[in-house]
Amino acid sequence: MHGLRLAFNYLRIGILNELQYRANLYIQILQTFIALGTGLIGLNLVFSQTSQLGGWVQSELLAVMGVFIMMGGIIRSAIQPNMQRLMEEIREGMLDYALTKPADAQLLISVREFRLWQLVDVVTGLIVLGVALAQMNWQIGVWDVLVFLSALVMGAVLIYCFWLMITSTAFWFIRVDDIANLFEGLYAAGRWPVGIYPTWLRLALTFLIPVAFAVTVPAEALTGRLNLQTWLGALALTVALFIASRALLKFGLRSYSGASA
Repeated sequence: MHGLRLAFNYLRIGILNELQYRANLYIQILQTFIALGTGLIGLNLVFSQTSQLGGWVQSELLAVMGVFIMMGGIIRSAIQPNMQRLMEEIREGMLDYALTKPADAQLLISVREFRLWQLVDVVTGLIVLGVALAQMNWQIGVWDVLVFLSALVMGAVLIYCFWLMITSTAFWFIRVDDIANLFEGLYAAGRWPVGIYPTWLRLALTFLIPVAFAVTVPAEALTGRLNLQTWLGALALTVALFIASRALLKFGLRSYSGASA
């Protein structure tokens, strides 16, 4: 309960800080509309030449796009800001302020930043998802919603764990920013189902960089493609990556020397 109260307080502070710069909301809306328009143009260009792509029809790929936009909003609102702050504090030796607090270090460094206006992407993704489901004439049941939400949560946790592992290497390496920028470029591949890519790239986007579990698997849950084996595999990978990322962070903290050291 103490951890939840702490996370809520940081969330409240982050929202209040964002409300000071409300002009950012209009900039974010413009950026979201540009990205959405670009994605829709690309989708229409593809289906002007074919009726399906890797077994996915246009309405189903629209659902993939919706999940992609929504997950991107989650990443940029809650995951990326905290990882960037952690990276800077490790490099500058300012992580002491978090480590000396009477709370779990991983929890604290994961909830200190929140970008409210990035939730525009989450709302936009939900709207695109709703349009896609309407085009598929799909009736959503309670079980379908639960499977989708569980896949979405696991995807977000996987991305968080992956990013935390990358950030933790800043305890030993300096130019970790380049790796983070590389992730952003590779995440763009999640705009399409990973099944359409060559085998080597599909494996990389599934196990090295969990884009498949973050975008394709939740979309599969909504389009009736997700089977129990894949869901259990996502769950096992989520648990394993969470344990590994936490262990790497703790190991890295042993090598940390703050500004006060």
